[in-house]
Amino acid sequence: MAAITKNVEEIRNRVILGEFGVKNVHTTDYPGNYPGYDDTWDLEKFQKNFRIDVVNLDESSMEFDMVGIDAAIANAFRRILLAEVPTMAIEKVFIYNNTSIVQDEVLAHRLGLIPIKADPRLFEYRNTEGSEIDTIQLQLKIKCSRNPRASKDSSDPRELYLNHMVYSKDIKWVPIGNQADVFVDSGIGPVHDDILVAQLRPGQELDITMHCVKGIGKDHAKFSPVATASYRLLPEITLLEPVEGEMLPWSRRASYLQTCWSQRPSKSS
Repeated sequence: MAAITKNVEEIRNRVILGEFGVKNVHTTDYPGNYPGYDDTWDLEKFQKNFRIDVVNLDESSMEFDMVGIDAAIANAFRRILLAEVPTMAIEKVFIYNNTSIVQDEVLAHRLGLIPIKADPRLFEYRNTEGSEIDTIQLQLKIKCSRNPRASKDSSDPRELYLNHMVYSKDIKWVPIGNQADVFVDSGIGPVHDDILVAQLRPGQELDITMHCVKGIGKDHAKFSPVATASYRLLPEITLLEPVEGEMLPWSRRASYLQTCWSQRPSKSS
């Protein structure tokens, strides 16, 4: 591919958003593509140019910049986060009693998609019927009843009934074997306490036992550790010519005029 020497670096390292389309979207830094450039793979050069800058990090999200890699590699990181990072999720649901209006299979599906807070590095992939090294046991046992203190004129279910809304916070961890000692400070359970599981009315109840196992997202979406993972190119804005006077936006023009006025010589009286 022939290119002007002064534009080679721009073609190699920049994706350009032009007036009529996007240019330089394909990788061109491979051996022999540009005369005078040695584009053979070099680990030391990659380590020198590549870096990760963490922009934002909290309990539920992370934003970071990866500098010095191609967009295809950034997309590979995204796909790895979605499909190949292991987590713990509900795999088996044993329903002993379900008198709610939610069908057993729908209820089991809803429970399986609740994210579980547990470090997968401390567990093995399940190969047996389940033990303390590869299984987490959870229990959901709740029954709805009338509130004896409710007002006679009230029509609000939140006042009339007790336990009528079943949330993920009602799911409790039941240690297996020595898990109570090993994971005493882990706080195993649902990541969020406010996920609605079902609604009940007086006399209806749920008695369910769940087994969580280790898995990855490409086997089932419930094992995916991220709700979404995306990447975008880091923008770099280059002005092709000076922007002054009438070409400035109104938000900048006032400060520009003020600057110009302040630079004029003052007139003595």
